[in-house]
Amino acid sequence: MTEPALLQVLERIADSLERMSPKPPSAEILHHHDAFIWQAALGMLTPVEKVSGVALSLMRGVERQTKQVMTNTRHFAQGLEANNVMLWGARGMGKSSLVKAAVASINSEQRDHGKPTLALIEIQRDELASLPKLLAVLRTTTRRCILFCDDLSFESQDADYKSLKSVLDGGIGGRPDNVLIYATSNRRHLMPREMIENESGSAINPGEAIEEKVSLSDRFGLWIGLYGATQEDYLAIVQAYAEDRKLPVSTEVLRQKALQWSMARGSRSGRVAAQFISDLSAELGIHSR
Repeated sequence: MTEPALLQVLERIADSLERMSPKPPSAEILHHHDAFIWQAALGMLTPVEKVSGVALSLMRGVERQTKQVMTNTRHFAQGLEANNVMLWGARGMGKSSLVKAAVASINSEQRDHGKPTLALIEIQRDELASLPKLLAVLRTTTRRCILFCDDLSFESQDADYKSLKSVLDGGIGGRPDNVLIYATSNRRHLMPREMIENESGSAINPGEAIEEKVSLSDRFGLWIGLYGATQEDYLAIVQAYAEDRKLPVSTEVLRQKALQWSMARGSRSGRVAAQFISDLSAELGIHSR
């Protein structure tokens, strides 16, 4: 084969490989939607047309926490200084719902005033190692983004928390000014107690080992706890859901059935209230929305 012919063959092979290779991640899609899921394996942002969750007006018993999250999110949307947020506490009390509802509410405010909205980007806990890749994409856009990691926690031999610590600390590249991290967890320090204790027992300096494990949560500027619902809080949530769905049931019957449901479940929370309302709606022949 002559040299020109060989060159042509090599050029065709190069062109074919270029067409087969995935395109580099782009931030252009951020300007067309308000919510995304980060697909680390594909290196792309997948838009979410409808975010699952509840309206902010339906949340009860977490007024103080709602005000904190709303204020911080509003500051960020307005281009002011804001903190990374960690919501921790009891299961089913609406930690992730509060994040999604707060962002939706602030975006509604921004639209009413003709201002830019926020992009909510969900990243899975087991994809935290890809955070630097995602941040590299977000550095190329001016849109302000909230990275949301739900149910964040770490187990023994799990080193992904170091990737998150590096981002929260800024690292040598620094966290982009247009990015905040909101996370939820059932654990106060994100680590299981036995993991911290095992580290302290085997370390040369136990104090430093414990500090290394618990310091991750300290890197969130806002550390907000959501605790178990009181009976009145639980009933208030039930009442709000029932009024929103316009269920044809008296307050007395509603309270009685709701308490029976919670006792059968052995728990009172926003999630239990929502499950009760779903069951009652079906019982009353009310179709889901």
